[in-house]
Amino acid sequence: MSEELICITCPLGCHLTIDRGPGDALAISGNRCPRGVKYAEEELLAPKRVVSATARIAGAAMAGSMSRLPVRTSGPYPKDGVPDALKAIYALSVELPVKRGQVLIKDLGGQGVDVIATRSLTGTVQ
Repeated sequence: MSEELICITCPLGCHLTIDRGPGDALAISGNRCPRGVKYAEEELLAPKRVVSATARIAGAAMAGSMSRLPVRTSGPYPKDGVPDALKAIYALSVELPVKRGQVLIKDLGGQGVDVIATRSLTGTVQ
């Protein structure tokens, strides 16, 4: 049985057809560039996602307008590890000031991906 995916690595949006062979062998067709093959292999054999969430700001009031800091992973993270990644992010308590791009968790889960701030905040929280 064939599987179908739409490649999202470029604007072409190729309709990929994937036939699974023995083991992890994949026969991929429909791609108009080599990125489609790489995308299909990763999506079917080792899917990854960029994780976006918010982290607590130390000393911030729960009802405050800025009680959480938007964060994300610096690159794709293994999809099956996303729940653990979110637990680590939600356990953070970020001290101000913080700059956009600042590493908040280095090498999350030993995957070579950091958690970074996506917004700069200065001053203190009241």
